[in-house]
Amino acid sequence: MQERGEKGMRRVVVTGMGVVSAIGASVPAFQAALAEARGGIGPIETIGTERLTIRTAAEVKGFVPEERFTSTELTVLDRFSQFAVLAGREAWAMSGLTLTPQTAVRAACIIGSGAGGQLTIEEGFRRLYEEGKHRVPPFTVPRYMSSAAVSQVSMDLGLQGPSFGVSSACATATHAIGLGFHMVRGGLADIAVVGGAEAPISMGCVKSWEALRVVAKDTCRPFCKDRSGMVLGEGAGVFVLETLEAAQARGATILAEVVGFGMSADAGDLLSPSMEGAGRAMQAALDDAGLAPEAVGYINAHGTGTAANDGVETKAIHHVFGEHAKALMVSSTKSFHGHALGASGAIELVATVFALQTGVIPPTLNYTTPDPECDLDYVPNTPRQAVVDVALSNSFAFGGLNAVLALRRF
Repeated sequence: MQERGEKGMRRVVVTGMGVVSAIGASVPAFQAALAEARGGIGPIETIGTERLTIRTAAEVKGFVPEERFTSTELTVLDRFSQFAVLAGREAWAMSGLTLTPQTAVRAACIIGSGAGGQLTIEEGFRRLYEEGKHRVPPFTVPRYMSSAAVSQVSMDLGLQGPSFGVSSACATATHAIGLGFHMVRGGLADIAVVGGAEAPISMGCVKSWEALRVVAKDTCRPFCKDRSGMVLGEGAGVFVLETLEAAQARGATILAEVVGFGMSADAGDLLSPSMEGAGRAMQAALDDAGLAPEAVGYINAHGTGTAANDGVETKAIHHVFGEHAKALMVSSTKSFHGHALGASGAIELVATVFALQTGVIPPTLNYTTPDPECDLDYVPNTPRQAVVDVALSNSFAFGGLNAVLALRRF
């Protein structure tokens, strides 16, 4: 019999995770950077910056695609799909799973992206409009489509179950992980490989973000009074989810248990976040998990470093957690790896699992001056050692699309 939770549904655990980010292109490197408070925000190097006002980002440094993929593979892999495949391989290897014809068709794959293949699109436009050429490379469409990453990961790992991409701006990866959790919990799949990938550091994309006037020129200072905006990042995070019973039966190392997932829509403004919408998503995650607010010890915040987001998220946490909000540890790891848009929720969940596993709470870097409107414990600048049993990971996107995951230490 499958071991089931209080609601009679199958329990779901994380047995593998992989990451590519500005602070490390593997889980050990990523975790070491968190523990040592080493951020990855710096001058943009992958594109020319002469025409840019914003010249700072969180890039994956030293990444040479030709060292990781064959020339044939690279003809169909945009940078965001490259990141997804590498993170998927790491997660799968960590899980120790092997597929049979019977299990492959029960293995789902949900990998999201908010922006898709921006570098491929931009290169095609450059050839057409700058060089005056009459055609683009033949694999342009399968490289840039936002579902390219999930297709590539499913093919690379041989996953034949339900597979699709999702796109909900900055909540994309959290939606993908939550949907995979629900599929495994509800019996629609036995394994789910889930996450998000993004590579938005292109001239057109950076100029588009400049136009919104929400990007900092120097660095990301979440929840500080002198915060001046977000910093673009890139990378991918991928997780392997499976049932607790299956993981225990094969002696797998269990990294954490996923216990709840909440979603909501602000149904309000396209760009301005809503305290009520964010609060509903957090409350929905707690309700889905059957948890009281007092059970939560740490929140990996959305924490973009923008004036509007950080204050609204703080108010939403107060609204949901009441007096317990003062006892919570809240940090934004975007101060390390930037805002990787559709990949952010997955990269941040790697940090959340790390906190549950090791008791090392990632800090909020670059924290300087407290803001009276942001009055929680943001674990400023220095990692903290604390045993946490339950953590939330928040993602609140443009368009009011909110998603929150609840995880328990196993």
